[in-house]
Amino acid sequence: MGTESDLGTVGVARRELSAIESSRANRRWWDADAASYHAEHGAFLGTEDFVWCPEGLREEDAQLLGPTAALRELDILEVGAGSAMCSRWLARHGARPVAFDISMAMLRHDERAEPAVPLIQADAQQLPFADRSFDLAFTAYGAVPFVADSAGVMAEVARVLRPGGRWIFSTTHPLRWAFPDSPGEDGLTATMSYFDRRPYVEFDAAGLPTYVEHHRTIGDRVRELVQAGFRLVDVIEPEWPDELTSQWGGWSPLRGKLLPGTAVFSCVLD
Repeated sequence: MGTESDLGTVGVARRELSAIESSRANRRWWDADAASYHAEHGAFLGTEDFVWCPEGLREEDAQLLGPTAALRELDILEVGAGSAMCSRWLARHGARPVAFDISMAMLRHDERAEPAVPLIQADAQQLPFADRSFDLAFTAYGAVPFVADSAGVMAEVARVLRPGGRWIFSTTHPLRWAFPDSPGEDGLTATMSYFDRRPYVEFDAAGLPTYVEHHRTIGDRVRELVQAGFRLVDVIEPEWPDELTSQWGGWSPLRGKLLPGTAVFSCVLD
């Protein structure tokens, strides 16, 4: 049985939802999907590796957070951490990470893995941390596409960062919204409006959402960051490597050679 059938998903729509509806749906989804998600992607992600995206960009090589040696003793927040493998990688390199996620099942999946890191269940739209608590914040595909109020997430991250702190996050490339989420030939033709910001919603027989994903354009993301007080330093669009022959959902060698799949935003709090 898949997560869709377990949650009673019967249909898909583009429709507006409140922030609460969206958070509840995605908490249920990731709680239900934790085991199958790691069964499918666990070998790719590892338990203490730091992979930014399905294209296989690793922090060990990219150093988007900065030189690995410079991470020692930094207070780092992982936003939407899943099972916190990236935080464990950081802890192994001497940083002081704190990992949070909306799904307790995701947090508990590898909770006994070493090195141990603090794990906290929280919603990214309302962070349970004091102002100026962290030197750096990041997420590898966590939280940002799954919340209704992503501008609020940017503001919350800015609140808990110290002056000069950095915020780096990877998310689905906004261009992908216009294309079907398919790894094959049918995923190469735009069929939807890039400017349609209504969320993608899967729902059950009673009409209750079981999974929600939100879209913002490149311009939306830049405005969210600027309004929160960030200075955008770079946008990285990882290319699909020749040696990567596997696929991840709608990400595949076929699509990856033609369309960007991931955008990584690198920002500094002024």
